[in-house]
Amino acid sequence: MHQPAQRDLSDHRRAKRLHRVLVCAAAVPVMLIAAGCSSDSGSDDGAGKDTSGLGATTSADATAAPTVQAAAYRKLPEPCAVVSAKTLAELVPKGAKSGKEGTSSDTASRGSCSWTSLDNNGVKGSQFRWLNVSLLRFDSSQTQGEGDQLAKEYFAKQVQEAQSVTGAKNAKSEPIAGAGAEATAVRYDLKKKEGAFKQQTVVARVENVVVTIDYNGAGLAGDKAPNADTLTKAAEKAVKEAVAAVTSANGTGTGTGTSSAPKSPSASPSSSKSASKAASASPSPSGTKKN
Repeated sequence: MHQPAQRDLSDHRRAKRLHRVLVCAAAVPVMLIAAGCSSDSGSDDGAGKDTSGLGATTSADATAAPTVQAAAYRKLPEPCAVVSAKTLAELVPKGAKSGKEGTSSDTASRGSCSWTSLDNNGVKGSQFRWLNVSLLRFDSSQTQGEGDQLAKEYFAKQVQEAQSVTGAKNAKSEPIAGAGAEATAVRYDLKKKEGAFKQQTVVARVENVVVTIDYNGAGLAGDKAPNADTLTKAAEKAVKEAVAAVTSANGTGTGTGTSSAPKSPSASPSSSKSASKAASASPSPSGTKKN
């Protein structure tokens, strides 16, 4: 009588085990699907972060180095032709046609010309005049900066040197209008063994070019010294003509300091260097600059 009851109990236990197996089997795909979704979602987030990071790096790397404006003026006029024949006849009457061009390895960047005049009146003495024109052009450079700024710095240096001549007396400086972007005239008296000299140095900057006029005069062998005001006005006239010649050579303006030449980014290295004046080869008794 107990055998049917035992079989029923055994069947009931087998049914419960089968039920648990089926429940577990049904749960496995759900867990796998959930795990798969979780894994895919994490992968997408990681990919998104990597892409953002790469994008930021690319943007930083693509930032270009700062550019500089190309120099406004690209060439210089013939140095011996920057002052008119009429003006030369006034400044160096006995040497207006004897202009001597200085040596230059790069005539597009630097040049100079000098004239010497000696009006010999025998026992009445002589009048000496010497004129020198120096031109220096600066290019723009990624390493050194814009040509205009380089020229501005050189302009200030030239003026300072003219104001620091050893032995100079009665020195006077004044700004000059109508000669490029900026211009300064420096004048002084200088005593030399040949006589008492009146020295005029006029420095002008037009865009990226610096023009320096050195003009001196003296009364020799007993002749009276020239008038300093007259020499200064003559030097100013010469520098204005030289500035106008620079702008004309580059097809722009009249030398008032505003250029219509196009400016575009330039990365060409600067080859401009400080100009060496031709004064050392001239009979001019110019003073020695202070260190």
